[in-house]
Amino acid sequence: MAAKQKILIVDDDQLIAKQMELYLLKECYETKIVNDGEEALHTFPVFHPDLILLDLMLPGIDGYQVCREIRHTSDVPIIIVSAKSEVFDEVLGLELGADDYITKPFDSRKLVARVRSLLRRCQTKIAGSTLPDKSVSYPDLTINLTNYSVTYMGFQLEMPPKEMELLYFLASSPNQVFTREQLLDHIWGYEYVGDTRTVDVHIKRLREKIKDHSQWKLSTVWGIGYKFEVKNV
Repeated sequence: MAAKQKILIVDDDQLIAKQMELYLLKECYETKIVNDGEEALHTFPVFHPDLILLDLMLPGIDGYQVCREIRHTSDVPIIIVSAKSEVFDEVLGLELGADDYITKPFDSRKLVARVRSLLRRCQTKIAGSTLPDKSVSYPDLTINLTNYSVTYMGFQLEMPPKEMELLYFLASSPNQVFTREQLLDHIWGYEYVGDTRTVDVHIKRLREKIKDHSQWKLSTVWGIGYKFEVKNV
C-alpha cells in the first residue's frame, strides 16, 4: 500500500488548524500541526512533508520568514492560508516562493482542491524517470519537465515547480500568445480560482532569473498576456 502524503499545517489558531486537519484526514492525508514559525522550521526536516499549509501571522518567526527559510533548501509545495487579503501580502508571499495563496475564511472544498491539484502536479517530478521525455531547448536554455530541471547559460537554476511549469508551457509553444486566464487554467488547473496577478508575479520571478536572449525572450503582450518570443522559428 502506498504511503500517505504528508501535510504540515502551520497556524497559531488551533480551531482553524484542526478544521484544516479534519478536511485533510477525510482525504486520507497524514497531517501534523505546529503553532509557530520556529516550531515549523524545526519540524520540517524531521516530518518531511509533501506540502505545507502556512499562515502568515505567527508568533515569533512569521510565515514570510518561514517560507523564505524553507525555500533556501527545498522546493516543497507551499500554500499560504492567511487572513491578510491585501494585494501586497499575496504578491510578497508568491515572490518569496509560495505556490498558492488562499485567504481566510476559506471554503473547505477549495482548500482540498488546491492541495490535491498541487500535489498531483508535483508527483510528475517525483515519477519523472518513468514518464516520456518532456523538454524543450533553445540557445543557452533547456527546460526539462521530466526531471524538473532548467539549465540556463550552462548552469542549472533552482526554480519552484510552478515557475518551471509556466516557463515550459510558454516555451513549448513559441510565439503563441496566452492570456493570463489561459495560463491560470493550464498551470494552476481548472480548480484554481485566483487573481490573475498570480501569473504576473511568477513571470516577474522568471525574468529575474532568466534575462532576455538575442534569440528568445519572455514578452508581455499588453492588454492580453504573455508569450515566449523566438526569432527565426
